[in-house]
Amino acid sequence: MKSLNEDIKSGQFKSVYLLYGEETYLKKQYKDRMTKAVVLDGDTMNYAYYEGKGINPAEIIDLAETMPFFAKRRLVVVENSGFFKNATPEMADYIKAMPDTVCILFIENEVDKRGKMYKAVKDKGRIVEMGRQDEKTLLYWIAGNVKREGRQIKESTARYLVSKTGTDMENLEKELEKLFSYTLGQNEITAADIDDICTTQISNKIFDMIEAVAAKKQRLALNYYYDLLALKEPPMRILYLLTRQFKLLLEVKDLMGRGNDKSQIAKTAKLHPFVAGKYMQQSRTFTKAELRNIMEEAANMEEMVKTGRLNDVMSVEIFIVKFSA
Repeated sequence: MKSLNEDIKSGQFKSVYLLYGEETYLKKQYKDRMTKAVVLDGDTMNYAYYEGKGINPAEIIDLAETMPFFAKRRLVVVENSGFFKNATPEMADYIKAMPDTVCILFIENEVDKRGKMYKAVKDKGRIVEMGRQDEKTLLYWIAGNVKREGRQIKESTARYLVSKTGTDMENLEKELEKLFSYTLGQNEITAADIDDICTTQISNKIFDMIEAVAAKKQRLALNYYYDLLALKEPPMRILYLLTRQFKLLLEVKDLMGRGNDKSQIAKTAKLHPFVAGKYMQQSRTFTKAELRNIMEEAANMEEMVKTGRLNDVMSVEIFIVKFSA
């Protein structure tokens, strides 16, 4: 991202850019910044936006070949096209010889680095991966947002905010906006403010429920379950999320057993490093045999509900009671 920031600051742009990765917030921020830097505000004559599957590459090529209207270049933004997952040879060939009067900005979730499109952009322009940010970066970003609002927040409080609301920056931004409104006239944002106004991610509630199960705190585990039911979460979705968490714990435990560190585990299991650390800690409270047994029981419960032999609410209740006893 450093090179991209330098391009925006200097106004010296490549002909083509690819922004990809899981972090929606960063992709949106840089799309907006690129748009403002390449074309003048309100210049609709030299700006075009395409989104979704089914985009005709020939249409983009024709537009790119059209000279900009009283401007140095035109900007074409292409988002979630699927060009970087499926073969698009005509677009890849065009990128290799495109004029400097156009700048094409591709924004994708996933890409195939072996494909012609990826290689063409790499040769001609700039590729920036915008993945999940590590804990240090998130804490720095939160502190910056809080400072701009003229408030203060302790590092431990910022870390608590991340643990409660998750690592998605778009969601974190919304939760920060709620905090700023709630604490108007207040100097420091506290953990109590976060508890009062911020929404706990369902996955975090599931994580807490599993911790209670591991600690054999049956009443607490059931209370978490009843809280989720009160939030109108379907019992079968809760069971699915529980099963998914236990499956991840087994995968993390297996990776730990092979000597992988936190960064390697996060990459292989597709977890945020901050979350991977929590899974590593929690996986130590179970054996592999216990985790496999739990997943088998979850499958049995689901089958009993689907065949009408057991009520869905009761099935999850029995599941929690059995493994927290």
